[in-house]
Amino acid sequence: MSAPDFKIGLAADFNTQNLAVLLRKSPLASIACEEAPFGQLARLLLDGGDAFWTEASDAVVIWSQPQLAAPSFQRILLFEELPVEELLREVDHFCALIKKIPATVRTIFLPSWTIPHGDRGLGPMNLTNQSGAANALMRMNLRLADQFAADKRVVLLDTNQWLRGAGADNPKLWYMAKTPFANAVFAEAAGDILAALQGIRGRSKKVLVLDLDNTLWGGILGDEGWEQLRLGGHDAVGEAFVDFQKNLKRLTRRGVVLAIASKNEEATALNAIRSHPEMILKPEDFAAWKINWNDKAANIAELMSGLNLGLDSAVFLDDSPFERARVREALPQVFVPDLPVDPLLYPSFLAKLKCFDNPFISREDRARTTMYVADRQRTSLQSSFGSLNEWLAALELRVQAEPLNAANLERATQLFNKTNQMNLTTRRLTAAELLAWSQTPGNFLWTFRVADKYGDYGLCGIASLAQKNSTGELTDFLLSCRVMSRGVEETMLCTVAEKARSLGCAELRAVHMPTPKNLPVEKWFALQPKLKKVGGTFTLPLADAIEFPKHVQTL
Repeated sequence: MSAPDFKIGLAADFNTQNLAVLLRKSPLASIACEEAPFGQLARLLLDGGDAFWTEASDAVVIWSQPQLAAPSFQRILLFEELPVEELLREVDHFCALIKKIPATVRTIFLPSWTIPHGDRGLGPMNLTNQSGAANALMRMNLRLADQFAADKRVVLLDTNQWLRGAGADNPKLWYMAKTPFANAVFAEAAGDILAALQGIRGRSKKVLVLDLDNTLWGGILGDEGWEQLRLGGHDAVGEAFVDFQKNLKRLTRRGVVLAIASKNEEATALNAIRSHPEMILKPEDFAAWKINWNDKAANIAELMSGLNLGLDSAVFLDDSPFERARVREALPQVFVPDLPVDPLLYPSFLAKLKCFDNPFISREDRARTTMYVADRQRTSLQSSFGSLNEWLAALELRVQAEPLNAANLERATQLFNKTNQMNLTTRRLTAAELLAWSQTPGNFLWTFRVADKYGDYGLCGIASLAQKNSTGELTDFLLSCRVMSRGVEETMLCTVAEKARSLGCAELRAVHMPTPKNLPVEKWFALQPKLKKVGGTFTLPLADAIEFPKHVQTL
């Protein structure tokens, strides 16, 4: 039997059996669930040596009820007056226990606290009065968020969102099965937990490919002209398409890249996007497009290849059942959800998609579309030069190497766990593990920021060195595909080699750990003239001075 994709532990002060079943039955990943004994949460948090913590290695879900995590909250429910500072001290104590969970647990999921089912508290004063349960609970949840703001191991989950999505609850469940939530709530929870885990592992979707007619706007552009498209105005359908575009724009600020695959005339379609006064999205909001009369599956494959991303990174939205079926059949790696028949439901449908979820959003995520637009300019420039070297020199490439630190840790961890193709070993570490490794004596880790005259690529590469007597081991070497073959790889290798040489190492050794996706990194190492290869091991003698690429300015 193959190993599961994820091992998850469930620890709660109520019965989690329904949640465990839903996680184990997920069609998106194979999950092994370890349930802690019912009602043992407090004991587990106090006993870091319990076997539960070693068995649940990928993640644990710690789901507590507020009156048990902070006992003073029970007094709030009984309408007693209580200084809020006393309540928050108990929240701090609970957080301190969470922080002591052994490092063998890589991710901790904390669902937020909610008011016990059916409790109205003080009614109209429940939120405005400091003694109201809703008021107190908001302060408690905010304290949770503040306590774990800098702790990348802890991911807070919004329980109220699950309650809204699940609809009516069943108050009898507590008395019958010691579970405070209906199965629909656990289904919402399982979806969010899995989406977060996929994001942490770098498996969240990165590109949303869109049709145009009756998908991005209402109507057929070629038949009606852009002036007659249903978009905005005093029209329910037009308003829905505007809100749909607003939601798409929101996704770009989370790092999702938009692209177009449409059967239309390109000039006509781009003119509509530029000219329609109610159009929220403009050409610069799209990283790429294929607007022609060719097969959409072929167009999507070309789009993803041009973006240097795998097909499993893509989502395709099209109002046509035929086109959706065609793409599903030809490109099974692409996620193709069914758009609602009614366009009035488009905005809410998009807002509920969990495939783009990531626990963290970096500066590079927010600027990703801008980076791809700048890349179009670079590609256009390339065609005007007679040689690759002339083009590279004209880019005015700048590469800055800096050690891992608090400022770049979040983005470095994200890149570390998402990069597949240009990745020497494809090892995966959490932020805490990555930082701890870099701080171990004899270990060195650099992040690499890249920019040129067209813009900033952001943090694109990571390389690390472990000194082993007279040998330097290139432990990690990974680079975003967006900057491959421009001299950044050579700059990274030279940076590590120069450091190894300064430490007195006679050679630099790199061991390629093959995966189904990282053949490009092996090919690149094999093409380097100064590297010697034996099996999957590459060695670089360090007797001579290290020469950096001449067209790259190092900072």
